[in-house]
Amino acid sequence: MIKSATQVVTLTFFFLASLTGTPANRAFAAGGGGGGGGGPPGEDIMRPSSSSNTKPAPAERSSHRTKKSSKQSFLSDPAFVAGYRAAYPTIYDRNDYEGAIRQLHALGHDDYANVANLIGYSYRKLGDYRLSQVWYERALKSDPNHVLTWQYYGLWQIEQGNRDQAEYHLRRIASICGTDCDEYRSLAAALAQPPGSGLVY
Repeated sequence: MIKSATQVVTLTFFFLASLTGTPANRAFAAGGGGGGGGGPPGEDIMRPSSSSNTKPAPAERSSHRTKKSSKQSFLSDPAFVAGYRAAYPTIYDRNDYEGAIRQLHALGHDDYANVANLIGYSYRKLGDYRLSQVWYERALKSDPNHVLTWQYYGLWQIEQGNRDQAEYHLRRIASICGTDCDEYRSLAAALAQPPGSGLVY
């Protein structure tokens, strides 16, 4: 009887954990690491394969059930997926940042961290640091654990000469995905360069 009760409690715990998005469940959904996820099982729409130069974008992490189902509904929308995937080569292959901003706005989900982050990245590449900052902060408001935003915003900080702030971003990345993830290594390498080296990130 006690053994059966223990099994029921254990199963209930794992079922509730899968609904609430506990860290273990989020790690599984995100591929076990600090990034990716968001698409249908077996497919990661945040890492489109059409571009060879893309960076992984972390999954949304939310314990609010309604918000999560709302996000899941548009993440499984073929029009959203196609539009998001189309923005990647526009940004990373063609460097058409103005075109990418239009594409990303057209998705209708500017508050989704992955979208807001790429809009911020595009504005940064256009040299509009004020708007870039607005979008990076919007992405982090949507998902405070969005690793790619912490990385890109850290690079923004370096470009602005705010190395102490970039170090803070690096520590945030380490707390989310450790020191072996790509986002940590990229920002750490940028910080290792001498100030004023003129590197473009």
